[in-house]
Amino acid sequence: MQRKPRILVVGSFVMDVIATTERVPASGQTVYGKSFHTAPGGKGANQALQCARLGAQVTMMGCVGDDLFGRQLLEIPRQAGVDVSRVVVRPGISSGVGHVTLEVTEHTAQNRIVVIPGANRTLTVEEVSWLRQEMSSFDMVLLQLEVSIEVNLAVAGWAREAGVPVMLNPAPATDLDDRLLKLATYLTPNEQEASAETGLPLRMDQRGIQRDDLKKIAAALAAKGVEHVIITLGANGSAVVLGDGIQYIPAVHMDHVADPTAAGDSFVGALCVGLTIGLPQTEALAFASHTAAITVSRMGAMPSLPTLEEVAQLLRQRAYQGFDLSVLDALR
Repeated sequence: MQRKPRILVVGSFVMDVIATTERVPASGQTVYGKSFHTAPGGKGANQALQCARLGAQVTMMGCVGDDLFGRQLLEIPRQAGVDVSRVVVRPGISSGVGHVTLEVTEHTAQNRIVVIPGANRTLTVEEVSWLRQEMSSFDMVLLQLEVSIEVNLAVAGWAREAGVPVMLNPAPATDLDDRLLKLATYLTPNEQEASAETGLPLRMDQRGIQRDDLKKIAAALAAKGVEHVIITLGANGSAVVLGDGIQYIPAVHMDHVADPTAAGDSFVGALCVGLTIGLPQTEALAFASHTAAITVSRMGAMPSLPTLEEVAQLLRQRAYQGFDLSVLDALR
């Protein structure tokens, strides 16, 4: 029997505090909301949980506060089989919090998020140093930008030494350290992040995203040392830059969009799983698109992330022909 892929995620834990409204207030204005709830999240934790729900063996490293949110943030990944035994619990500081305003209309849902990093930004290189000796046991390392750049550089450097591929999800958008880009095997920005990192426009016309803009952005990122550039484009799907040009992978649309909060994390987690079981990039991207489609049809971050069986069912329902679904048996 084929071994399940082992994925290391180093990143954030964030409790999302979500207010749902039909209309976002303007400056100085008050509006009534429709509902309020909390949902465990954080880009790192979401991605780790998605990998685990798809069948991978996942180790998560990060930092939470010694508070109620911290305990709740660890419990859901733990229940899904994520190894959180080495996560740092930091006394005297709050866990990360995401303040989410979700504007819901009849056909769409748009979010606006303010993240308070809390304990996430206190994680140190010394606290993750145990990973250096363990690195060769992993098939993929997944990083984001919600922990310090020093931690990301250290982990990515150890992965490079061990010959383990690194997927860097450059979110939230910020100026990236070129040293980190050179250590990334895969870079997965969305359109805003890709434009912000390169300083180049990514325009859209009636035919969709302009190919020339995508090519220029991909070339600029490749010049910084990134091996594989994959740009997510929201409702326009995703694009992978190949040697012979750009290939688009269409988005998978659902009848109902409830909450896009964790869609990008779901996509990136599923992409990691697809690549580590040997799917070619375009097929791994299609697998990720089907996974993220289920996520946007549900409320919350962690609660919305689908299982392998749910994704396989959607692939069958949509009559996907890109790969034999028996390849997913490696995850069962």
